[in-house]
Formats: sequence, C-alpha cells, structure tokens
Amino acid sequence: MHNFSTVVARSAAAPNGLLKDWWLRFKKQRRRKIMGFPKFSSILSANANNQNGSIQENLIKNPRKYLTFPRSVFNYLGLGRLAVSGSADKSDGSQRSEEEEKVYSWLYALAQSDKDLVFEYVRSTERGLSFTEAERRLRENGPNVPLEYTFPNWWHLLWHAFFHPFNIILIILSALSYVASDSPNGCIMLILVFISVSLRFYQEYTSSKAAMKLSEFVRCPIKVQRCAGRVIQTELIVQVDQRDIVPGDIVFFEPGDLFPGDVRLLSSKNLSVSQSSLTGESWITEKTADAKENQRTPLLELKNICFMGTNVVSGSGMGLVVSTGCKTYMSTMFSSIGKKKPPDGFNDGIRCISYVLISVMLVVMAIIILTDYLKSHDVSESVLFGLSVACALTPNMLPLIVNTSLAKGALVMARDRCIVKSLAVIRDMGSMDILCIDKTGTLTMNHAIIVNHLDSWGSPQEKVLRFAFLNSYFKTDQKYPLDDAILAYVFTNGYRFQPSKWSKIDEIPFDFIRRRVSVILETESNASQGRSSQTCDRFMITKGALEEVMRVCSFIENVDGGEIVTFSSEDYQRILNMGEELSNRGLRIIGVAIKRLQMRGSHPNMANEEITESDMVFLGVITFFDPPKDSAKQALWRLAEKGVKAKVLTGDSLSLAVRICEELGIRTTNVTTGPELELLNQDDFHDTVKSATVLARLTPTQKLRVVQSLQTAGEHVVGFLGDGVNDSLAIDAANVGISVDSGASVAKDLADIILLEKDLNVLVAGVENGRLTYGNTMKYIKMSVVANIGSVLSLLIATLLLEFEPLTPRQLLTQTFLYSVGQIAIPWDKMEEDYVKTPQKWSERSLPIFILWNGPVCTLCDLANLVFLWYYYRDYNIFDVKFFHSAWFIEGLLMQTLIFHLIRTEKIPFIQEISSWPVICSTVVISAIGIAIPFTKVGEVMGFTNLPFSYFGFLVVLFLGYFTVGQVVKRMYILIYRKWL
Repeated sequence: MHNFSTVVARSAAAPNGLLKDWWLRFKKQRRRKIMGFPKFSSILSANANNQNGSIQENLIKNPRKYLTFPRSVFNYLGLGRLAVSGSADKSDGSQRSEEEEKVYSWLYALAQSDKDLVFEYVRSTERGLSFTEAERRLRENGPNVPLEYTFPNWWHLLWHAFFHPFNIILIILSALSYVASDSPNGCIMLILVFISVSLRFYQEYTSSKAAMKLSEFVRCPIKVQRCAGRVIQTELIVQVDQRDIVPGDIVFFEPGDLFPGDVRLLSSKNLSVSQSSLTGESWITEKTADAKENQRTPLLELKNICFMGTNVVSGSGMGLVVSTGCKTYMSTMFSSIGKKKPPDGFNDGIRCISYVLISVMLVVMAIIILTDYLKSHDVSESVLFGLSVACALTPNMLPLIVNTSLAKGALVMARDRCIVKSLAVIRDMGSMDILCIDKTGTLTMNHAIIVNHLDSWGSPQEKVLRFAFLNSYFKTDQKYPLDDAILAYVFTNGYRFQPSKWSKIDEIPFDFIRRRVSVILETESNASQGRSSQTCDRFMITKGALEEVMRVCSFIENVDGGEIVTFSSEDYQRILNMGEELSNRGLRIIGVAIKRLQMRGSHPNMANEEITESDMVFLGVITFFDPPKDSAKQALWRLAEKGVKAKVLTGDSLSLAVRICEELGIRTTNVTTGPELELLNQDDFHDTVKSATVLARLTPTQKLRVVQSLQTAGEHVVGFLGDGVNDSLAIDAANVGISVDSGASVAKDLADIILLEKDLNVLVAGVENGRLTYGNTMKYIKMSVVANIGSVLSLLIATLLLEFEPLTPRQLLTQTFLYSVGQIAIPWDKMEEDYVKTPQKWSERSLPIFILWNGPVCTLCDLANLVFLWYYYRDYNIFDVKFFHSAWFIEGLLMQTLIFHLIRTEKIPFIQEISSWPVICSTVVISAIGIAIPFTKVGEVMGFTNLPFSYFGFLVVLFLGYFTVGQVVKRMYILIYRKWL
C-alpha cells in the first residue's frame, strides 16, 4: 500500500483523480456492513513524525481541532486553502474567535469535498445511522439546541430577592435585638424583610414560569433515514424530534421544513431556502447538492450547505447533518451572549447609597450608644437604643417599595398581553430614550399587497393584472406570498376574470436559475372572430423577476394601438429605468409576459423549456408593498412625545426601509447601510450611528455593534425589539430586550419582555409604567433618606442635650414601623404629566445634593419642637420624661408621614397638587393611629401619657412653617438644578 508521502506527491500533480482512486481502493479493502470506519494508522506508520492517528481518525474524533491545526493537512487532502478560505475575518471587520474559526473551517471543508468523503468525515454511511449509534451520539453531544439557556431555579430567584443590602441590615439588627432580649423589635424587622422578599420572589417566579412555557422548544418532527438489523441492515424512514437529531443523520426535507442542523446536501430538486432567520433579509436563496464551491464564496452563499434555523420555501431534497447544537453556524452568533450587558445605573446607585448609609449608621450608632451609656451606665439599654436608631436610619421599606412598584407595573403590562421576565426591566423602560426596531413583522404587516399593475410605459393596465392573476390561480407547484397578494387583490376589488373559462394544460415551475414560473392555459376563442366554437386559444403566461422575464421577450405590446411590435433596446432600457425607479420607492416588482402557442397536437412540446419560454410578448409589471401596521405610526408618535427616539435596524434593502419609515413618519434624512458602516473608523462609526434613524442591510453582528455604540458612546438607555435569530445578539445586549411569542426560540429566551401581540402601543404603556415606577421609587428614596437622616441627627442632638433618651428603643421602633407601613401606598401614587413625558435616568450626584438641601429642614423642624417643649412646658407639672416621649413620638411620626407630600411634587402640596387617594388614606390612617396611641392602653404600656390640646395647636403652626420653608427650599433647588425628582 502507498505510504502517505507517495500519496501526497501524486495528489499534488493530480489532486482530484489520484485522491479519488486511492480513496476508492482503500474503501474496497476496508469496507464494512456495520457502523464503524477504517483507521489510517497503518497508512501513516511511515510518516517521519509518526503522528498519533490518521487524517481520517482525527477528522472523526476531533474534526474541529483537525480543521484548525495543523492547516497544512488540508493541502495533503487536496483541499487547498480551505482552512484559510474567505473566513479569516468577520464581515464586520473584527477577528473571529477560535470557536467561530473552527465552525467556518469545518463547513468550508465539507462544502468543497465530494459526497463520499463527507460521509467518512462525520462517520456515517449512505444508509444512515443505526438507532443504537444515534442514541450514543445524542448522549455524547447533548440535545440539538444552538444555545443552552436555562431559566433560574426557584432557589436562585429566592436568593436574588433576599440578597439586598437593606434586607441584610434589617436581619443583622433583628439578630442583635434578639441577642439583647428585645424580641418584639427583632420580630418587627423580620416581618418587613419577609414582606419584601416574598413579593419579589412571587412576581419573578410566576413570570419565569410563564416565560418558560413560551420558550419551550417547539416540537418539530424531522424525517430521518436510520438503518436497523444485525445481519441484514434495512433502511427505515422515521420521524425524529429536532432536539434528537445528531451529526451523521440523513434527513429529508420539503417545503415548510426547518433544517435541524448544518446540513451538507446530498440531493436536491428545485430547492429554495429562506435564510432570513440568520441574515434578516427577506429574499430567498437557491441551494443545490451538485454545486462545486471554493474558498472565495461567502459562507452563507454556499450552495450545498444549509444552515440550522433556515427553512425550505420550495423544492425538496436529502442532506447529511454535519453539525448540531452549539457546533452549528447559528451558535457562532451567540458567542458574546451575556458577556457585554450594560451596567445598571440604578442598582449601582442604590448600592452606593447603601454603603453610605451603613457608614453613617455605624458612626451615629456608635456615638449614640456611647453617649447614652455615659448617662445611664446601662449597656443593654444603650445598645438597644443604638440599634433602634440604626433601624430608623435604614430605609427598610426600600426593597418592598421598589418590588411593589415593579410588580404593579408588571401586572399592568400583563393586562396588555405582555410577559415581563425581569421586574427590573420595568424601571429600565422608564429610562429608555432610544428604541431600535427590526422592520419586518414589527413595523409592517409582514405580507405583501398590490400597489399597481402597469404596462411597459408606466400606465395602469388591467390586462397585466388579468394574466398575472391567471398565472397565480392555476400554478400548483408552490404558492408564494406574492401569489396570495395577487389573488386577494383581484377577489377583494371586484374583478371578474372568469378563471372557470380557462383550463390548465401544463406548468413550468419556478426555480432559482430561471427565476420565473410559467403556466400554459387554454380557452375557447370568441365566436365573433369567425372561428368554430370548438376552436381554442392556448397561451403561455409567465411571471417572475423583471430581468428574467424580459430576457425571454422578443415583442412588446404597443400602448397606443395594442399592436405587437419588436422589443427594442430602447424599450428594454426604459423598462429597466422604470423598474429601478419603482424599486427606489420601496416597491417589489415582477414582470408579466404572454405567448400564443401553436395548436399542434394535444400538447405543446415541453421538452425544451428554454425554447418554449422564448419570443414572448412583454405586458408590464405588478408592484407590491409590505404595508406598515395601522397601529405602528400612532405608537411611534406617542413614543416620540415621551422622548423615545426610534431607530430602524433591518437586514432589508435601504430603499424598502426608507419607504416604510416615510409611511410611518420616521425621519429619513440620515440613513446608512451595513457596508457603509464597515468603512468607517471608530469615531465616525459612533457619530453615524448616533445621527442615523434608518440603518439597513445590517448583519446580526452589526446590529449588536450599533446597540453597544448607542450605550457607550451615546450614553443612551437602549431598547431593542426583534423576533428573529439575527436579532438575538442585539436583544441580549440592549438594556431592554423585547421579543414576541411568535419569534425565534432563542430570541424569546434572551428577551426581558415578551409581547403576546406585535403591537407597539404595549411598549408605550410600558414606558409610562416604567417612568411611573421610577418616579415613585425616587420619591421614596429621597423622602426616606432625607427624613431618616434628618430625624437621626435630631435624635443625636437631643441625646447630647437631654439627660434622658428622646425615645425608648421600643417607642422608636414602633414609630419607624408605623411610618414604614404607611409608605406601602407609595407605588399607587400618581406622577405629574411633565415627569412622564421625559426619560428618567439615575444621577449619582443628585441624591447627595438633594439631602444637603432638604435634610436640614427636617432637623430644623425637630429642633423647633425640642425648643418649644423645653421652654414652654418645662415649668408645668405635666412636663416629664413620659410627656416628652409622647410629644416627640407624635411630632416625629407626623413629620415623616407628611414629608412625602412635600417631596412628591414640584408644586405646592395640597393646593396645586394632591396625591392619589391611597396615599391620602394612608397618611390619614397612620397619623390618626400615631396621635391616638398616647391616649390608649397601648400608650400606657409603651410609656406614653396624655398630651394637652395646646401642643396639637403648636404642631399645626409647626408644620405650616415646615411646609413653607420646605417649599422655599424646593423652589431655590429647582431654580438652580432645573430638576426636582
């Protein structure tokens, strides 16, 4: 047998012939009837390096590794430069990763190899895999899904809901309270934590379950050839679920079928495939098993390779599955999934606030414990008082308020048939200022309608429509969307073309070489023409791509007299110019031609299609348009009113995208395409993306780059709405990823929001809910931090000045619990119209400045109360510790309850702006409970006493002054910083 060096030397001279002969001789020597394939170790034993295994063994055991290292092996096999074929760089100019390079090299290798070698590469035979071998490969490779996306388990959701800085603070304080033998205080803190955690966990768990049901992989049976039998193997055609397909399976497909993996075609008949799920482009690609590919062919244009996720439009065929799951081309599109999520400014800000408050809390608590101990010399009492102050300083309702607000927004969106998978995305929608939209099926109806039927001079001509209708009515090979559009237009507009008077004789089906379809029809002649009633007219009616229809035309109908004249070069150029003008207007065009056939015999000669489709008469063109949705224009206008700019990112042509945007009212003064973006440097790229409103002919990677450019260079909060595999990268990278329930499985898995209806008005409601949620959350954060810090500073000052504690630990904690419960109504508050009209973003500097301006007002109010109590009631017999505790308790509770009404609006509270009725009710109830407690038995147990009515008169004056000073500070703050919340 030849050693390997001899084979290589000969194959260099005759790579096709010798390699094939040598391979056939080898197969004859080692042919087997059962699964299992020859090894090359004996052939390669003479190799100087004595490498482990053979070329074939390497291909079988680790084809990806083999196809990338060493690359010189491809030269040995006569495959030339396939390892460095046009796959060196991505279409967007960036270098491919190692995994992507492996996939590209593997597919190019199979596209350039003969069919018998392809079987050996994937360890299969012409009979297919045995059932046992298929089960083994399924265990080895795992389910056939391009992206392993797992929903979080319930304990992950519970941990995420539990792990919040303020929850941890409350738990620590609760534990310390139990250690200090103050169980009631610890119990109150744990109740607050339980309510917050339970609410968030319930909402996210139910949303996750609903999304999981939607994202289940659709069961798609695939026809597979398997072999069975121990002695005599028999080929069987069985149906296998797409998830169970493995490399080496032989699959059969017909119109409507999805390719279950990357497939090397073995046979095909008039096969046309839609690759829009990968490219975003709506046109169809021809595929054929007999194509001879080379390294210069772009990967997606390989004729003998079909890719996972694409579907058959027409024709049929048989193919060999060469890659499944995460080793397919589709999987390379997800290499950056989950790696470049934008930072969450709100959560980062909350975390920063938490650390600041914890630091302040520790300092203040230490000072208060030390001060109180020096006065009372009671360690236990001092520690309990310090813990109560720490609890009062903590915005312990923040997790509850945030989660309640988000859950309320999610429920509102659920009523609009929308599933929210992550509660936090509701808040992000309120900050969103740019919405990127994929055109097809989102802005448009995703089906064509006829715009006009024109003759060769551009004038409306019913005859063109009549023959186009007859062609679509009688064709049977495959109905395309354009055929449906023609039939619908004729039937709904009252045309009576009487197809019953025609009979079909034959048909030349559509294929992607001719790009046209012809039908031969027969009808009785008009008796007025002097012919026998038995005389029939026979016509060939052809429609298809304009250039291909004109190619078979030798005549044209004269527009003036209806005469048939020769099809001149001037006519040809005029029609081309008309077609180009119509295309630039975003219309799709097909040509229509007819030919009267000679009645020789019962049937025309169909043996030579090229001769039959010739010397035809060109009639005109039919124009189509994918119309925008009626609701889209209104929704985009409403989004623009709220400061959300729309950008259209599509894989379709620029002219079509511009036409759609003009119909919808989207500005088209700044447009660009993917190829143009690739020529720009980084700075120009960012500037172009920022200014452009329509970006067409984009690849999936380019959509990702556009979204990331808007987030980083433009500092925008970006939403992306798409439904295809080609949108998945952008959906994952966007701050708000949105898909629809009819979208690709991977798009739904990666989306934050799933729309059950393709209606942009749902997003308008989501934006409003997001801003309402954000606004109410900011109300609570600013109110609670200002009130808590102001009150704690007041407590610190009072502790330093008085000989006793301003409040006992239990009294302070009860006060904290009451106003915390009253704040539960905040998520149901309303927002001012001006606030909802603009996107709201977290500002790191706004909160500290807000505290510095408004915190002293609270402290001033408390100190005014302290001074009044000390100087007005000190000489009365009623003034004692219980009296001071009762007065301080009521004033502190009322101040922290009423401050929300001052903070919540830019206007004058209770006069120019009134809060919602739940907040009003909450304020009245909590205030009434606080005032009543000292007069009840509960007050006696807690150490309170009755207060004189004069004190309540003072409180009225005090809070009028507080609101007056607070309103003055508010106006000064707005005047300087141009913003309140």
